[in-house]
Amino acid sequence: MTRAERNIIWIQKHCRIPEGRDVGKKVELRPWQKKWVKEIYDNPHGTRTAIITIGKKNGKTSFVAFILLLHLCGPEHRKNSQIHSTALSRDQAAVIFELAAKIIRLSPTLKKHVIPGDSAKSLRCEKLGTFYRALSADASTAHGKSTVLAIHDELGQVKGPNSSLYNAIENAMGAHEEPMSIVISTQAPTDNDLLSILIDDAKTGKDPHVVLIMHSADDDVDPFSVKALKQANPAYNDFLNAKELRGQAAKAKRMPSYENEYRNFTLNQRVETAAPAVTKAVWMQNDSEPRGERILYGGLDLSEVNDLTALVLVSNDWSVYPTFWLPEYELGERSRKDRVPYDVWHKKGFLETTPGKSVDYSYIAQHLVKLFKEKNVKRIAFDRYNMRFLRPWLIKAGLAESFVDSRFVDFGQGFVSMSPAWRTTESLLLNGRLKHGAHPVLTMCAQNATIKSDEAGNRKLDKRRSRGRIDGLVALTMACAIASEEQHEARVYPVNKESILENLNA
Repeated sequence: MTRAERNIIWIQKHCRIPEGRDVGKKVELRPWQKKWVKEIYDNPHGTRTAIITIGKKNGKTSFVAFILLLHLCGPEHRKNSQIHSTALSRDQAAVIFELAAKIIRLSPTLKKHVIPGDSAKSLRCEKLGTFYRALSADASTAHGKSTVLAIHDELGQVKGPNSSLYNAIENAMGAHEEPMSIVISTQAPTDNDLLSILIDDAKTGKDPHVVLIMHSADDDVDPFSVKALKQANPAYNDFLNAKELRGQAAKAKRMPSYENEYRNFTLNQRVETAAPAVTKAVWMQNDSEPRGERILYGGLDLSEVNDLTALVLVSNDWSVYPTFWLPEYELGERSRKDRVPYDVWHKKGFLETTPGKSVDYSYIAQHLVKLFKEKNVKRIAFDRYNMRFLRPWLIKAGLAESFVDSRFVDFGQGFVSMSPAWRTTESLLLNGRLKHGAHPVLTMCAQNATIKSDEAGNRKLDKRRSRGRIDGLVALTMACAIASEEQHEARVYPVNKESILENLNA
């Protein structure tokens, strides 16, 4: 008998169905659930992390409750050990506990040995000295835990590449021999979210201790078909109502505003449920290599202290030339912390660094002076807030005050300025006119960005709700707006360098 077969027998003997039409009956694991158990526990390399991603309502939370009990009071227990589950909110954190507590109270054998603590969302087996507690992202007690089994519930809800709770629990598991983590969730919306990063790494197969169990509709399958529903929902027409799922598909086909939510939660596809600024398909239809720079217009998004600074230039044939800066100090550590390959991008020439721990405005000023000297740059739009810090450095680097005032355009970041600017940029993207060459840093910014609307229907890029840095797309939007405006007005600029630069050493 294998380890997995032993665990399957124990679950079916001692666990009870916690809720639904068959509540109180003995558990009978479905074939796909037995397959999950075998993949996790009969892995010849041993399993450190198991990632289970599947459409909603397929019984995944009940399944991990069974796994929890296996380690709390079943054959997988370790004497005097701690088990924790994590979730973003207190309500979500309580879900696994509540199901496990129901299973215990319905089981003639388990209720004799395990004590549920409803107020603390905990389970304790006194005889074995094992203890379980549910933790949420706002729990201040996450650090210092000594966890042998961690269950990360709905990790796909984590926005961006990092979670302090996830990191705290994972880092605390190093004190144990053969600890295990179970990640169970529908997919995250974007490639740059934590769960997506973990899944993409698991797909490489480089770490045999990571098991990936994934049920998701293929991208090339009709998303409204029964085939797509079955791919993402193994419980289809079993304990998951097939008629209800087909109704969801019909609704999504009928109402495009519902489609992304349907694809993410029902088909378990990686789709942004919030209003994305630009879809991946639209962005990539503009991935031609830039090839023209006769006349250039720019957008400059200056960072706060140590964040990403972006300068994006657009030519009169809509070729796009981005430049990005980060402080060089601990760039590799920042890459690991943010789970974004800044260090790789820097080595490949897609990202520049400034000396020290913060973005050096004098360094950027020198870059801009050189740019005006060597290229035909007409105007650069900027966010007025941080420009007050850059302006003195531009003048110190050799630009005349009058030149700075004429060539740098104060560009508001509210709906009044950004709504028409975004409309221009969106039109260019939809018509495939931009040529950004799939620049990886700019592409990251585009994939992170979401849109905010006001009551009048005006729209702008929303930094607060976006899933990471969007500075490059903000700069591109300002550049496109300035380029469009300038080309319509056909402005004339002086060409005498002496009238442009003062005190500039060649």
